[in-house]
Amino acid sequence: MTRVGSIGRKTNETSIELKWYLEDKKGFIGTTGIGFLDHMMTLFAKHSGTTIECDGKGDLEVDTHHLVEDLGICLGLCLLEALGDKKGIERYGAFTCPMDETLTQVNIDLSGRGYYVGNFELKREKLGDFETEMLREFLYAFAINGKMNLHVNVLYGMNDHHIAESIFKALGRALKEAVKVDENNDEVPSTKGVL
Repeated sequence: MTRVGSIGRKTNETSIELKWYLEDKKGFIGTTGIGFLDHMMTLFAKHSGTTIECDGKGDLEVDTHHLVEDLGICLGLCLLEALGDKKGIERYGAFTCPMDETLTQVNIDLSGRGYYVGNFELKREKLGDFETEMLREFLYAFAINGKMNLHVNVLYGMNDHHIAESIFKALGRALKEAVKVDENNDEVPSTKGVL
């Protein structure tokens, strides 16, 4: 089985070409044009056990907002395409990630309904070239466009880099569990018969 999602999205502000291979394990290939976000995407791809190919360009002379939000949108849409009818998937995923002094819990339900809850605070305005307020925008765009319930709870932590890193690692591991396919089950995991 090879599940792949791809999208080309061009606006007056951004241009993103994205492919997401759920069964491949080559990690993150390419760039978003934002160094810190590339680091986070490398962690996310590694811990989700997938390959994400990305060619992202945007109006970074303004700030990172448009590119970060559009990347979240593209990832969500790619995930939906790759999952298809969702037959046999686990649907739910959860992971609690320790990162030094930080502990983060991420829960996912690939329910077909987009909803995002995030409980964390970042003190710094920027991490490298990444505006920290954009972390929420990225997670929201990913959840809504991927039609999933996504809950992110940082139970405790002090270092903003560790907090962000633990979120992306936990997100990857939770998603890895949720998209896993039971080869002996071809049913949609819902009493509705559809997700």
